[in-house]
Amino acid sequence: MTKNDLPTARVRPASNWSAIWVLPLIALLIGAWLAWRAYSQAGIEVQVQFSSGEGIVANKTEVIYKGMPVGKVVDLALNGEGANQGVVATLEMNKEVQSYLRSNTRFWLVKPSVTLAGISGLETLVSGNYIAVSPGDGEPKKKFTALLEAPPMPDSVPGLHLKLKADRLGSLNRDSPVFYKQIQVGRVKSYRLAEDQSTVEINVFIEPAYAHLVRKHTRFWNASGITVDAGLGGVKFHSESLASIVAGGIAFATPENRKDSPPTDTRFPFRLYESFDAAQTGIKIALELGDFEGLQAGRTPVVYKGIQVGTLKTLQVEPGLSTARAELTLDPLIEDYLVAGAEFWVVKPSISLGGVTGLEALVKGNYIGIRPGEKGGTPRREFVARPKAPPMDLGAPGLHLVLTSDTLGSLDIGSPVLYRKLKVGSVQSYQLSPDRQRVLLGVHIEPDYANLVNSSTRFWNASGISLSGGLSGIEVKSESVQSLLAGGIAFETPDPKAAVDRRIQRFELYADRETALREGVSVQIRVERGDGLRPGTPIRYKGLEVGKVDRVELSDDLKSVLLDARIGKAAERIARAGTRFWVVRPELGLAHTANLDTLVSGPYLEVQPAPDNAARQTRFVAASEAPSVSGEEAGLRLVLSAPRRGSLKPGVPVTYREVAVGKVTDFQLGPNADRVLVGILIEPRYATLVRSGSRFWNASGFGFDFGLFKGAQIRTESVETLLEGGIAFATPEGEQMGKPAQPGQTFPLYGEANEEWLHWAPKIALGKDR
Repeated sequence: MTKNDLPTARVRPASNWSAIWVLPLIALLIGAWLAWRAYSQAGIEVQVQFSSGEGIVANKTEVIYKGMPVGKVVDLALNGEGANQGVVATLEMNKEVQSYLRSNTRFWLVKPSVTLAGISGLETLVSGNYIAVSPGDGEPKKKFTALLEAPPMPDSVPGLHLKLKADRLGSLNRDSPVFYKQIQVGRVKSYRLAEDQSTVEINVFIEPAYAHLVRKHTRFWNASGITVDAGLGGVKFHSESLASIVAGGIAFATPENRKDSPPTDTRFPFRLYESFDAAQTGIKIALELGDFEGLQAGRTPVVYKGIQVGTLKTLQVEPGLSTARAELTLDPLIEDYLVAGAEFWVVKPSISLGGVTGLEALVKGNYIGIRPGEKGGTPRREFVARPKAPPMDLGAPGLHLVLTSDTLGSLDIGSPVLYRKLKVGSVQSYQLSPDRQRVLLGVHIEPDYANLVNSSTRFWNASGISLSGGLSGIEVKSESVQSLLAGGIAFETPDPKAAVDRRIQRFELYADRETALREGVSVQIRVERGDGLRPGTPIRYKGLEVGKVDRVELSDDLKSVLLDARIGKAAERIARAGTRFWVVRPELGLAHTANLDTLVSGPYLEVQPAPDNAARQTRFVAASEAPSVSGEEAGLRLVLSAPRRGSLKPGVPVTYREVAVGKVTDFQLGPNADRVLVGILIEPRYATLVRSGSRFWNASGFGFDFGLFKGAQIRTESVETLLEGGIAFATPEGEQMGKPAQPGQTFPLYGEANEEWLHWAPKIALGKDR
């Protein structure tokens, strides 16, 4: 290759511009842009005064609003007015928040805090302390004073904001929980003394989801700690939750009877009660007490059927020192029952022969019992306490009865009612009847035994020991040991199928079982004197007991004695017009002795029944002595005419040849009162011995015949006629005998016998016994 074959270079002229100059231009543009950005995004410096700079670091501690950083501490210095005034932190705030930096904007330092209410500021353990800000309104401002703690939740937060008033704060604090049925539904926002400095105002926040649970009549109480209630039944603990035990808390509920309460009005504060029990007892009443021993204001409970329904709040003794005035607060649930008829009384332990009552008061002290009134009655707020517990309410399950008695005896409230020695009820009350003549006892039979009582039931006083005796021995009776000591009532029902009265039944309370179970008809017998007569005196007919005397009392005119008796046997025959009663007493005489058993058992009443066709009668007048022989008794009735009665009396014998063949029945004056007519009865068997020629003479005493030559001769019919008197007769022989005597025929009664009569000995066939 030759030199001429090489390519020829192209020559171009050099330029004055270079690409290197682009880099400074770009750098200039970037710098301008950064300068503009720095200018446009430059923060706003504000100064915040803190009480201490602890936990605040310049160029590190941030300002946080709703979790977003909105500024930073750029400088920290002591307050120029003195170290005691704290420190001033210069904050560089983002320009976006400039419009929120006003006079009511608040700053505070957030740092970890561990309290009983919980742990707050936990996030600062990683990121460090920060300054929180809460925007406010007002004039623009760049100098602020930090709060010592976070401000309370504003009312603008959705939810229910309430104010509570309490006598004291207790263990409550900010952020203490608010519970409903042990579920936290809110918290305490803040608290402060009220303007009058007598109460504490507590601001509470309820979350929106639970705001409807608070009603106008809702009750709030301090649920802090544990409530302990101890008694014979055991120990009861009450607490809302573990958080409330440690940090305190508030609980609320609406009473059952106020479920229809309207929504709450937040303009009016609620009362914060000291405890759950206090929250449930809000109705105040006044009670006058005659017995206030052992009662303590603030501690004595008001109890209904073992459940506390109130508390004794105050107790003030009246000037006379005999009574006291108490103020009770009661559960709103019984508000409708605080009406006229509600009753209060003091319950305290009592040990008596009747048993032990008020045993629970030995442990928890005396308390006040309450019986609510009938719902719908007249509301009352002032009451007078009863001296003792009232009788059982008539509306209580079981059978309620009224027993009437002449005396109370050893019965008392609580005395048992026994059926076959099993306790089936008790005495609830006793009082005098309106006429003050009888005692009325209120008795309750337990529901399981109510069917044991019907119209045939008989009640009797089973108190103590019953003694009964006679010549055959002594019988001792007692219903039970309890009734022996404390009194009691027993009953039996002879006819289980008898009718049952569904109303409150009334029964007679008899003195003993024998009297109670006696059947028959009640009669009244008037006697001249009541010597030896008493309740239980028997009424007899032909030696058999047909009834008994139930009661002995004076008549209204005080001239006689009235016997209330019951005829149990042959009552329909005895309770008739014409029946005769008389008192049988012992008879002692030289020749005649009768009724010796009455020396031991006492007198008794004998009865002579009336004919079957007589009218019914229940009131009688007793004869002063045994009446003459009844017209129904068989035999020959004759009349003897005598100038004088002599020693004759009813019952003396009529003899024939010194054999008793009849007796004297009665006496009466003749029509002209110049004679005595003596009625006699000859037994049917001997009626044929009396003829029209028979002679009757007074055989009483003895005859004495004395002659100089024949000596002395004493005549008498018998020893019996010698002592008690009597009548003898003789019938002649042959034609002088005459015809048989007719009933009612009259014969003369001679003073003594003719010697001839004593020798008459006719042969007369005797009749037959009926």
